[in-house]
Amino acid sequence: MVFLTPIVMQRTALFVTFGGVVTSLITTFLPLWKTMNSDLNEVENWFSGLWHTCLYTEEVGVQCKAYESIMGLPMDLQISRVLMLVSVGTGCSALLAAIPGLEGVGMCVGQPGLKRRLLILGGVLSWVSGLTTLAPVSLVAYTTVVDFWDEGFPDVMPRWEYGEAMFSGWFGGLALVIGGTLFFVAVCMRDYDQRPASVPNSPQAKHRTKHYLKTEVL
Repeated sequence: MVFLTPIVMQRTALFVTFGGVVTSLITTFLPLWKTMNSDLNEVENWFSGLWHTCLYTEEVGVQCKAYESIMGLPMDLQISRVLMLVSVGTGCSALLAAIPGLEGVGMCVGQPGLKRRLLILGGVLSWVSGLTTLAPVSLVAYTTVVDFWDEGFPDVMPRWEYGEAMFSGWFGGLALVIGGTLFFVAVCMRDYDQRPASVPNSPQAKHRTKHYLKTEVL
């Protein structure tokens, strides 16, 4: 395809990775990881995130309160906090590493080997960022499902359900993984375009070459 060039693939990978980093950053601080609606009191809606809990009522609106103690949080939220911060940090590092390695950027000029290594590093960091986003979101989703179907709770007791931030976290993690993969594809495409011209080494080609030489001598 004419439009599928290494430069286009690099720009696409950068755009997808940037979108994944922004989505993961928003997901980290969004208080919509879990939601809870009570059938006994339908005017109250509870929202829970990694950093605070919010209550929505029609009279007052949204009221949020930060968690008082880190040690008092469930283990899944503690792990998710650390992994999401690692995800945002590695995602930003992936962008910083990949930008100098892009073709057409006036950085590392005349050093194609360095540009290639920077793109590979950006792809690896984007992969790490994507996995560290998918892991905490999936962990919280698993614990939410386990608690929701726990038969030890009374049926009338409200239970936590998936919030919008869970889906945005999965989307951001997948975008980061796809962006890292596109960086690897861009490197492979560039290596393919810069490959040396092939020299015929087959026995038939060598035989024909010797025959031409004998003909010239005769």
